[in-house]
Amino acid sequence: MEPKERSKKDILWAVALIAAPVILGIASIGIGRYAIGARDIIECLFAPLFPNAQVSEVTTRVIFNIRLPRVLLALVAGAGLAVAGASFQSIFSNPLATPDTLGVASGASFGAAAAIMLGYKMLYVQLWAVFFGVAAVMVAVVFTSGPKGRGGTIMLILAGMVVGALFSALLSVVKYVADPQDALPGITFWLMGSLTGTTFSRLALGAPLIITGTLALYAIRWRLNVMSLPENEARAIGVNVKLVRIIVIAASTVITAAVIATCGQIGWIGLLVPHIARMIFGSNNKRVIPACIGLGAVFLLVTDTVARSVIPSEIPVSILTAIIGAPIFIVLLRKTGGVK
Repeated sequence: MEPKERSKKDILWAVALIAAPVILGIASIGIGRYAIGARDIIECLFAPLFPNAQVSEVTTRVIFNIRLPRVLLALVAGAGLAVAGASFQSIFSNPLATPDTLGVASGASFGAAAAIMLGYKMLYVQLWAVFFGVAAVMVAVVFTSGPKGRGGTIMLILAGMVVGALFSALLSVVKYVADPQDALPGITFWLMGSLTGTTFSRLALGAPLIITGTLALYAIRWRLNVMSLPENEARAIGVNVKLVRIIVIAASTVITAAVIATCGQIGWIGLLVPHIARMIFGSNNKRVIPACIGLGAVFLLVTDTVARSVIPSEIPVSILTAIIGAPIFIVLLRKTGGVK
């Protein structure tokens, strides 16, 4: 492909990945058992531009109290998980790496389940999820540091698997001792992943952490290309391998813990979306990371919209991410022949 044609293609993709979340976000606000027209949505969201608009109070409440916070969380969480997955796959040179590689999801799920079992309010459930998610990764990192913990990324991955298994066992203990009439249903529904009940106050705790982590990974995206090289070669180029690894692990951990704290476990996005981005844009992380932001946001937004509108009773979003994601991944894999 000629450079000019490639440049035009990149511009078209960039415009599409910026416009798609906005357009689909507005469309998603209008979809549901209480349908809202596009004109009412725009007039409500941009009220200062339409001083003579007459939007009903019910419509305004549905948009600002129910639909808008949920749409924003879907966009932010999807983008964050996709970027975290792409970053982990780069630093570990492992196409099967996910944001939970070091056990953050197991730790965060245990923290949230324990808080639900103890009857804490939603704020404390979120705080416990973030704390134990970060703690799980810190345990894995500490066990592989120092003179007796040398072994590079392989030892780190193994430590993450062990810590994840430990917290999964602790989660099973919590589910076993939880009240089957009161706490256990809440824990089970939380672990399935859902964006229902999202409010701006709930979003205020998770969104800043997710956005901060995503921006940190975006800022070092070009260094992720170097991290796929042997460590000695990466250092010879002038990249501080240890610092980049710490930034990626810390940012991805914060993103994943914050997502689980706000909407429970959501799988597949961190594994699937980076592969789709690489099949479209190649393996250069300077293009893959920005693409993951747009693709991840759109993927979770569409999945959540289907989850809450296809049947009267809402489907847990993590179920749909697998049901929708797996066939898409297989089709793209067969069509493109794999990652470029």
